[in-house]
Amino acid sequence: MSIARLTDPVSANGGRTRFENLDHWMQGRTLYGGASALIAYTAVIRAFADLPPLRSAQIAFVAPTGPEIELKREIVRQGRNVAQVRSEIWCEGQRTLTAFWLFGTERESNAEHAAAQLADWPGPPEDAEITMTDKGPAFIQNNFELRRGQELTGPGEPVVRRWARLAEKEDLDPISELILLGDVLPPGAMRAMKRQGPLSSINWSFNLLTTSPETRDGWWLSENASQHAAGGYSSERLRLWNTDGKQVLDGMQCVAIFG
Repeated sequence: MSIARLTDPVSANGGRTRFENLDHWMQGRTLYGGASALIAYTAVIRAFADLPPLRSAQIAFVAPTGPEIELKREIVRQGRNVAQVRSEIWCEGQRTLTAFWLFGTERESNAEHAAAQLADWPGPPEDAEITMTDKGPAFIQNNFELRRGQELTGPGEPVVRRWARLAEKEDLDPISELILLGDVLPPGAMRAMKRQGPLSSINWSFNLLTTSPETRDGWWLSENASQHAAGGYSSERLRLWNTDGKQVLDGMQCVAIFG
């Protein structure tokens, strides 16, 4: 299923929407989190066309999302510089995703410093080993290209780092692209698990460090790192860099660990 077919059914009016042939975007019994987040974001920007650039988001994955949904969105508050907007996805009579989006105009900066450089930069994606070509969930196999971004394989430090890009970018704008692939990797806690078992993202919050992200040939370095895991949950930090080593997204996520 192309990205256009994933976003084209989303209208400015919201309401009931049906998607055809979602198999390529599924993660188990639910729509891949990045795809459902993109749908919720698209519903907002098509309904409210005059919003300033997106700065931050908080997304809760409440329940499995299927092909027949209802989209709801509203402006919670719009001030002189900042607009706060909520959007929701409903499926079979229950809320399956709720998102809070923060849009803000640029202002003269009273504080400024760059994000720290990644200490162990992996080198360009063109030199990296291709991975995940014959395993993993359907949404990865059909929509993404992944290459190694670290030497570590198997158990060890709870960090997963990969070069990632969309197999077909089409005409997706840069912000929508980051939303779609920002949650593409498995949790870093995967490397600390005592035995194999399912994992599930519960929420995802992120700040965009630029309103006009750019990279080379569609490649972004993605990292999921577990900061703490216990009691069946992992607190994860999610980051994205472009090919020049500039960080473009900084995020957090709570992950449920089963098994």
